[in-house]
Amino acid sequence: MISVRRVKQPSLSQLRAFAAVAEHLHFRDAAAAIGMSQPALSGAVSALEEALGVQLLERTTRKVLLSPAGERLAARAKAVLDAVAELMEEAEAAQAPFTGVLRLGVIPTVAPYLLPTVLGLVHRRYPELDLQVHEEQTSSLLEGLAAGRLDLLLLAVPLGVPGVSELPLFDEDFVLVAPGGHPLAGRDDIPREALKELKLLLLDEGHCLRDQALDICREAGRTEGAPVTTTAAGLSTLVQLVAGGLGVTLLPRTAVKVETARNAALFTGSFAEPAPSRQVALAMRTGTARQAEFEELASALRGAMTRLPVRVVGAGS
Repeated sequence: MISVRRVKQPSLSQLRAFAAVAEHLHFRDAAAAIGMSQPALSGAVSALEEALGVQLLERTTRKVLLSPAGERLAARAKAVLDAVAELMEEAEAAQAPFTGVLRLGVIPTVAPYLLPTVLGLVHRRYPELDLQVHEEQTSSLLEGLAAGRLDLLLLAVPLGVPGVSELPLFDEDFVLVAPGGHPLAGRDDIPREALKELKLLLLDEGHCLRDQALDICREAGRTEGAPVTTTAAGLSTLVQLVAGGLGVTLLPRTAVKVETARNAALFTGSFAEPAPSRQVALAMRTGTARQAEFEELASALRGAMTRLPVRVVGAGS
């Protein structure tokens, strides 16, 4: 029966010593290059030869030569050491906050109005962060977060989803958008009860803003039979339908400037206090390794969003 000799696992120190000798072909120069004593270097190379079961060097009184096996394995040893160095660099980068890739998911009723602020902040304060933005509806974003496809979400809360933690950023009021000549256009004291009988235009199914608007209407006493027309996939289309006289709609205040400035036929009205509102937050996987990083980002975003028409909330809110 033929016995097969089991090769011992070489150490990184042995590979480093051999690679230095292979490069310099001189024990003294190789030892100096890696900060090792010459006897220790020689012992490490001998131990590597014993572990591998092959002779790597041909030693003479004048010089050191690589054996045929040594020439083949020198390149392998260097490749292993280079890979270990890259591994250590990656580990160091992973420990540094705001470096590498951050995959941010954003809902459509937030993205166009908050991304300029978010992107500006990231470019100024975190230039090493590779921010990748994905605009999707809430259900898709939560699926992506749970599956690890996304790292962080920017959306309306509360979510009430197990395993997801929220970092509140701000509250913002809803504004009524109506066509010119509408009796509520331009008012700043609209009672919620006015929503009972209005012809309300809403987003399609799946948008959280639709659900929030319907909740507001129910709180105002609107019955299920009151007319609600769903004909728009986005806020831009929705407000143009309002401009065309098809009804009225509700917009979050951050969207008003962008969406109503395109058409002089659009007018806004504000609700009497307390006005209907929504809260926007960052959402992350509970216990994520990047929690401290995301909390710092949330704090920075709160500071940057003080210039928006919102009420910034504290971390403990």
